[in-house]
Amino acid sequence: MDRYDRLYSLYERVDTDSLRSYQEFVDLFPMVDSMVALEYWEEAQEELTERKNSIRSSFVEGDILAEIAAYAKREQAFTALDLYNKYERGVNVLVLDVDETLRSAGETDNEIPRETLHVLTEFHERGVPIIICTGQTLENVKGFMIQGLGNELVHSGDFSIVYEGGTGVFTPGHGADTKQLLYEELDESIRSIFDEVLSRVLPEAPPALRRGCHLQGNEFNVTLKPNYDIGSDPAVEIIDKALVYLLDLLGDAIDCEDGAAWTRAFYADADPEIREVLAARDALPTNDPEQAPAALCDVLERIDVGYYEGDAVEIASRELNKVTGVRAALDVLGLDEPFALVMGDSKSDLRVMEWVRENDCGIAAAPEHASKRVLDHVRRTDDFVFTEGVAGDILWIVHALNRLAETTHNQ
Repeated sequence: MDRYDRLYSLYERVDTDSLRSYQEFVDLFPMVDSMVALEYWEEAQEELTERKNSIRSSFVEGDILAEIAAYAKREQAFTALDLYNKYERGVNVLVLDVDETLRSAGETDNEIPRETLHVLTEFHERGVPIIICTGQTLENVKGFMIQGLGNELVHSGDFSIVYEGGTGVFTPGHGADTKQLLYEELDESIRSIFDEVLSRVLPEAPPALRRGCHLQGNEFNVTLKPNYDIGSDPAVEIIDKALVYLLDLLGDAIDCEDGAAWTRAFYADADPEIREVLAARDALPTNDPEQAPAALCDVLERIDVGYYEGDAVEIASRELNKVTGVRAALDVLGLDEPFALVMGDSKSDLRVMEWVRENDCGIAAAPEHASKRVLDHVRRTDDFVFTEGVAGDILWIVHALNRLAETTHNQ
């Protein structure tokens, strides 16, 4: 009997729904000062152990099957088996975006769901490092990860934060390598442009723009965020205006005649979404991007302008992105042969997904509301698309994959 048959038999013969309920209760039962509640928990723990032992004694690879059945639904278990048959290995590092991936403002009150936090601790306890890969500031993401996962896990030495889209990496417990300011490695000509834009972005902004958005407290990137609910009509309006303003400010910071117009033309040609916004705002220049000054193009090709409708607009270095940050984090964590689960929703996450695909070192997953390019990539690979707010579903599949990869026994 091969693994497929054993899994089929497991989910046919065993009440796995009840088993998962017992496991969830034992894992997530809140600590309360009540003898009655404690006795109830102990009874559930005994029943869980008994049911797992029954699986262990009834099946070849019973230990592994008991763990899979306790956490994975039938469809998840078979998906995990398909992944194992395809890659013949488990995931040894998680690379996870936060906003609209681990948490969603629309479904989870912008908090990471408790189940998702729990499965992350399960990975940690089994020695799988976690890399949080985000465009947010270090202090912000570090704060809510400590709140959600605990100070001990975050400072365990197996946890890293790639922040501001790859401008810095924070890996507590690694001495001099704990914090790496990757932006300091850029040459002065690029850093000076960012310094100038940062110094002027709010003081020179039109009054309506100053009232409608704020500057995110980054170490290097220049990011404008709306003072309205993300995705709302006022937020879309103000971020569109901020895009035009930031492009002009960037062009003005570069020593070039008519730099603002050429900069609008350059990024409109490079990004259809930016072009669409500029056209809708009557801000699309007539300049032919093919005729743009070579010196200006040399600079702009090193600077990325990120536009996220109703959410943010920013300038960042093309030389510093999430791939750069993830590679630096992997070096600090000592992972020479990573096989990563990459989860994200935006084009900055797509770069990491493409990198692991090109290097045969990982798999990708995305929420169903991710950008079209991200969804296209994910569906072309392993079709790991999950419902908004339930990233835990994918994580449990990978958890099952790792149990299957613990042994090569396949009779």
